Amino acid sequence: MKRILSCLLLLTFLLSGCSTHHEYIELPEPRLKSNVSLEEALHARRSIREYSDTPLTLAEVSQLLWAAQGVTAEWGGRTAPSAGGLYPLELYLAAGNVEKLAAGVYHYQPENHALNSLKDTDIRAELSRASLHQTWVKESAINIVIAAVYERTTVKYGERGIKYVHMEAGHAAQNLYLQATALGLGMVTVGAFHDEQVKEVMAMPDNANPLYVIPVGRKPR
Repeated sequence: MKRILSCLLLLTFLLSGCSTHHEYIELPEPRLKSNVSLEEALHARRSIREYSDTPLTLAEVSQLLWAAQGVTAEWGGRTAPSAGGLYPLELYLAAGNVEKLAAGVYHYQPENHALNSLKDTDIRAELSRASLHQTWVKESAINIVIAAVYERTTVKYGERGIKYVHMEAGHAAQNLYLQATALGLGMVTVGAFHDEQVKEVMAMPDNANPLYVIPVGRKPR
């Protein structure tokens, strides 16, 4: 039985485009309370394109990923609404300046609140070139790339499902904005990039379509 389960897990990894020989990293548990109210975060939210060299903590990265797509219900419900509960979004992390996390590319796994390592090199400069040389992409501590697997939604809703996916990406991005604000961090959403280049840099499978590149870093003093 254990052998069968191992084979099933291997098949799942291969189909998802994730490499099985890379590191699996459990993230710190997200906190559910802070000293910043929702109203304060809404009022203070701004796009920030300049960042200091001070690294982010792994707990901050954990909180950001959870805010965007974390699981919040036993049945699998997440922090952002999804048409039909189909959850077509996938989060990829380009880490470059995070305490206790090696530079590289990671895939976020909401069900386990964990990261699967895809590349073990700092690709922020490459991602910046793929994003029309926007400097904040390479100068941020991390970049969170929101991608979509459209088929998960269009299989139920047809072509209209594409609109639903784009709405969902907006929900997740706003969650990130508010969480970054509550943490005292700066971020900006980037939509100008070459899709295929971003997919290659971020080691995405063929069925993943990048929608946002989101640099995040500590605000300069």
